[in-house]
Amino acid sequence: MSKLEDWLTERKIGEVECIVPDMSGIARGKILPATKFIKSTREHSLRLPESIFIQTVTGEYGEDEDDEVLGPQDHDINLQPDADTLSLVPWYDEPTAQVIADCFNQDGSPVEIASRFVLKRVLRLYDDRGWKPIVAPELEFFLVQVNTDPDLPLLPPTGQSGRPETGRQSYGIDAVNEFDPIFEDVYDFCEKQEIDIDTLTHESGSAQMEINFNHGEPLSLADQAFAFKRTVRHAAMRHKVYATFMAKPLANEPGSSMHIHQSVLDKESGRNLFSDDKGRDTALFRNFVAGLQRYLDAPINVHWGVDNRTVGLRVPISSGGARRIENRLAGADANPYLSIAASLACGYLGMTERLKPTEQIEGSAYRLKHTLPRTLYDALHRFEQSKAIRPILGERFIRAVAAVKRAELDAYQRVISSWEREHLLLNV
Repeated sequence: MSKLEDWLTERKIGEVECIVPDMSGIARGKILPATKFIKSTREHSLRLPESIFIQTVTGEYGEDEDDEVLGPQDHDINLQPDADTLSLVPWYDEPTAQVIADCFNQDGSPVEIASRFVLKRVLRLYDDRGWKPIVAPELEFFLVQVNTDPDLPLLPPTGQSGRPETGRQSYGIDAVNEFDPIFEDVYDFCEKQEIDIDTLTHESGSAQMEINFNHGEPLSLADQAFAFKRTVRHAAMRHKVYATFMAKPLANEPGSSMHIHQSVLDKESGRNLFSDDKGRDTALFRNFVAGLQRYLDAPINVHWGVDNRTVGLRVPISSGGARRIENRLAGADANPYLSIAASLACGYLGMTERLKPTEQIEGSAYRLKHTLPRTLYDALHRFEQSKAIRPILGERFIRAVAAVKRAELDAYQRVISSWEREHLLLNV
């Protein structure tokens, strides 16, 4: 507690944003005067209703059938700020801090449906085996014109040249430079928050960008990815542009992904367990790949290959010490805590069950059949039927995810699309 108080006092912080990532990765929480934040933290009186974890992206709540997830009372949970996540909020004029909080029940037990806890739960399994996972996310996003009418399609923004992009500029340097003022703010904001981003590149979509994070400990990288999304949105809005992490925001353009590079080290020696002394793949590496294949349907399939971007599970070219697997499944809109937790959980099952992968793919995997669920109904069914993953992520958490996603799906199904109005209104 003294670390928090000293940090806030030294920087003359006036307000504190105490943040909790919900099931969808949306920042929820409370904004307090610094003095009240300190007092509330001392007295353990900083609370939120547990129902924030079954709140959907629309602000509604997933149906908690038979009170299996929350219970009838929707009791308060205690927030315990993690001092390691404390940082300035650089886009405010007045000195403001932000801190990510862990959530606990009144008896001191962790809230099992909190996404940050779910990742910690998976990491504890690795720790018990003497393993230390390392990850490095890559996040793609689009810059688009300000759009206040959800019925209108999104459009690329105007850059410094005064013209929007009219074609795809993969890896184009000048195309990135069009938005230098935004990215100068992004890098400045990230530095002040100690978000360890590395490479910025232009992706294949119009005004689509990708930021790579330096590799590190999974919880820290999930915290950084969570904070980064908010940072980019605020930086872009300062320049009257929207930044969106929607997985598919523009028709006829590529989607945006969150690729997760992952490896596993020996906790004692720091040696990469995915490669032997001669740089060859180890049995554990192949087990990890097999776990992803068995328990994680990846686009467009569950095949794997070396330096092959047509497969869902790609092994980048690297030295033995940097051997890793890139899971290309998650959309950029996914909760980073849950995406990392799920990927590591599948790899863990592969290693502990000593699963064997298929032969790696040579050439294009696009010719092979799709195995990714085509609907959320199918995906939820597969998720709930996976017996092996239940004790890893937690029974109550799985029910909470299903409740939230079904509520979102029901809300989506009530929407009449512009395609229906265009093609069905007067023709059927």
